Amino acid sequence: MRKADRLFQIIQILRRSSRPVTSSELAGELEVARRTVYRDIAHLIAQRVPIEGEAGFGYILDPRYDMPPLMLTPDEIEAVVLGVQMVARVNDAAIRNAAGDVMAKIKSVMPQDLLPYIEGPAVGIKPDAVSAEATLDTRPLRLAIREGRKLEIDCRAADGAVTSRIVWPVLLGYADTHSLLIAWCQSKQAFRHFRTERILKVEILDDAIDMSKTRLRQQWRQWRDVEMRNPVGAQ
Repeated sequence: MRKADRLFQIIQILRRSSRPVTSSELAGELEVARRTVYRDIAHLIAQRVPIEGEAGFGYILDPRYDMPPLMLTPDEIEAVVLGVQMVARVNDAAIRNAAGDVMAKIKSVMPQDLLPYIEGPAVGIKPDAVSAEATLDTRPLRLAIREGRKLEIDCRAADGAVTSRIVWPVLLGYADTHSLLIAWCQSKQAFRHFRTERILKVEILDDAIDMSKTRLRQQWRQWRDVEMRNPVGAQ
């Protein structure tokens, strides 16, 4: 690893950590000797990068430190490319378009010497076909999740029956080429998974969900852990 890349990676490691990172941990992730870490830390501090700490205790980066956000490493670029490839398989036009927009923005500001990592990445997935079945516009679902608001949905069950429900949306999940609205159903008083291609109508209500998003998601995870041992199908 070049010194410049190594210095950048040290900043990245410190930035993502909420606690002091020891020289041993840095050396292990960078695959270099601890004395190299000491020299690199000293170099960064000399360049006025606000790193605090010392050998034996660990190092932290001042959270106010700002670094150009698109100084990406080849590994990070290929992680983004792989993610966009995966999203391209999802049967959700809004999400696919958003992923394409993200990649276009990255490419527009990417230094020329890093563009080959986007144009010819070292990673890839099998380009399976996306289902041609029409799907729901998921943007209202995601908006309600972000804002913690209830939804009224009309959905079609597997037997063809249509019901109207008020739900507390938790997460929009994806399984293969299908998307699932994970929500607490007020009428059933239980968590349910609704396949979005069976949702016929969506209305975002003015009513806020009756608990914090964090608590609602915790309860869903607890339910999911039990459900995984006794699975049932999606609505």
